Amino acid sequence: MIKTEMLRAFARVAQAGSLAAGARALGRTPSAVSMTLKSLEEHLGQPLFETERKNRLTAFGTFALELATRELEHFGRTVKALEDAAGARTGEVRIAAVPSYASANLPEIAVGFQRIHPNIRLDIRDMDTASILRELERERIDLGIVSDAPHRAALTRVRLGADAFGLVTRADDPLARRDRLRWSELGGVKLLTNPLCERIEAPGLQSAISGARLRVHNTTTLLSMVRAGLGVTVLPELVVRSGVPGLAFIRIVEPVVLRELHLLARGRDTPSPATAAFADFVADWSSRMMPVASGET
Repeated sequence: MIKTEMLRAFARVAQAGSLAAGARALGRTPSAVSMTLKSLEEHLGQPLFETERKNRLTAFGTFALELATRELEHFGRTVKALEDAAGARTGEVRIAAVPSYASANLPEIAVGFQRIHPNIRLDIRDMDTASILRELERERIDLGIVSDAPHRAALTRVRLGADAFGLVTRADDPLARRDRLRWSELGGVKLLTNPLCERIEAPGLQSAISGARLRVHNTTTLLSMVRAGLGVTVLPELVVRSGVPGLAFIRIVEPVVLRELHLLARGRDTPSPATAAFADFVADWSSRMMPVASGET
């Protein structure tokens, strides 16, 4: 039977780069650690290291290290959750959100939530939707706030709201005088593309995308490039709703195209009380502060 101590010894030696260094990190003798690793390899029927010095993993060892690390991280989170509950501590919630929601909404959400739950620690980061889905799958975050969430059986999702796409320009751009544009008018603009706008199939936008020479993934960098006069871009309204100096947002119609926002969690897990409390708070806040957008012009 494989025990947690075996996985911990294997991971520590692999990460330390040698049997001696791993044993020191574990506070055990090299011979004791060597026996533990031998028992693990015998149970698996495959060598984990290429040499007795334990300084180089086999291909199977590399595969095993990834799984062992994931299992030890999960075990650590389980122990911490149990200790928090037993000691009346409130725990930690790890949240990742798309940059627009993170910058526009999470500051106010964090202030309101910590006013009610001052002892819950929030670990907040921003990343794109694809990265959030990977981090959820790898159990590196507890909750994700994403754009246009895919339907996946392994995930639960709660709709938080929607916002409309529009053109982001410099405030002194002649287009900034307009209150709205049509997609067909974008064929001649100097467009900076991004992963969000590339999913929109409007002919005028696709024409601008085909002629674009700059593609930017990071929203902060993208807005800085627009501000520098390198071109314009298409983004959801929430990106600039909180006010971005030097930039203007012009809604694009015929038709209005919406970006939906969802809160995701792993469906197979029972959330900790802290995670459940934060998820409920975000859903309630968004229902009050993010009115549901429509396709009306």
